[in-house]
Amino acid sequence: MPAERTILHVDMDAFFASVEQRDNPALRGKPVVVGGSPDKRGVVAAASYEARKFGIRSAMPTREAHRRCPDAVFVKGRMSVYSAVSKKVFAIFEDITPMVQPVSVDEAFLDVTGALHLWQNDPVRIAEHIRERIRNELHLTASVGIAPNKFLAKLASDINKPDGLSLVPRPQPDIEAFLAPLAVGRIWGVGKKTEARLTEHNIRTIGDLQRAPPAQLTRWFGDLSARHLHALARGLDDRPVHERDPEKSISSEHTFDQDQTDPAVWRACLLEQSEDVGRRLRKAGFWTQCVHIKIRNDRFETITRQQKLPLPTRRDLDIHHTAMALLEQNAPARPVRLLGVGASHLTDTPSIAGPQQLDLFSEPAPVQPDPAKLDDILDALRAKYGKNALKRGG
Repeated sequence: MPAERTILHVDMDAFFASVEQRDNPALRGKPVVVGGSPDKRGVVAAASYEARKFGIRSAMPTREAHRRCPDAVFVKGRMSVYSAVSKKVFAIFEDITPMVQPVSVDEAFLDVTGALHLWQNDPVRIAEHIRERIRNELHLTASVGIAPNKFLAKLASDINKPDGLSLVPRPQPDIEAFLAPLAVGRIWGVGKKTEARLTEHNIRTIGDLQRAPPAQLTRWFGDLSARHLHALARGLDDRPVHERDPEKSISSEHTFDQDQTDPAVWRACLLEQSEDVGRRLRKAGFWTQCVHIKIRNDRFETITRQQKLPLPTRRDLDIHHTAMALLEQNAPARPVRLLGVGASHLTDTPSIAGPQQLDLFSEPAPVQPDPAKLDDILDALRAKYGKNALKRGG
């Protein structure tokens, strides 16, 4: 019987500040702020746990950090040192499994499903081994979350920081019970605006969100965001751990047999390429935050144009509409030799839509077919019957 999917999220504790305290014993036990002098403009890169007690956080202006804790010790960052330590941390991860996805220099997801049989099918033994090696070899500490998926593993590693280990229970009712008392802002993708919007509707905990009617969430946030919220509130997340660095962009290009001057041919080409890019995004588990086009004319002159999106997407028609708008804004004056569509600024976490203004007196909008589901159906049919089995109309 195959092992159940098991994901670890390993997060080094106050990484930059901890390295400074490790290398300089005089800093141990003191509030340490990495980020330069408070006398100059700058921001906090990291803060020790002693400094965090004063409310000092990453990205805070150093002057504000000094105001909150005048006794804090400010040190200039040593990125080359942190990078060297990070490589040693990741070498420990890779001794366990090749399925390691870096999140930053000091945290990563590890899919240890295939390695469980080497550890008596006990992921806690793996987590403890990693923490022990980091402690003994690097003289630092790390917190680890163990769960069936990335969302839950990340959440678990945050619960017992610093130097902690948390195991999320696996049966679905236990997962929902584990999540229920947590603040709704703990959900991946829920920012301050969305949290405030949920609070307006008396949804303050993940348990409140679990009990919210899906139709009501759809009315407030739209279908895609509502489904995302509802799934994570129940602890459902099927995103894979990428064992290599994720692609930075996905693109599709077509060179015409004969240079084209007909806009109808351009539009048809962009639609086909947009569908190809959308399909590949969905297969890789990504959403795009930026769409770009490439136009090359008969003189081999090439221009590229891009447009950032208000929300990440992997819908074919979202990509196509953006690509078409870029083409219309940059209408070729000469015959076109090549057209390309691309997606960049990729993310594996779709953002939740922000607050939406609703008309108090209007009738609820009729439920429309979900375009994202249509894309999934088209992917399945084309995989089974071939790329040209179904085509959208122009």
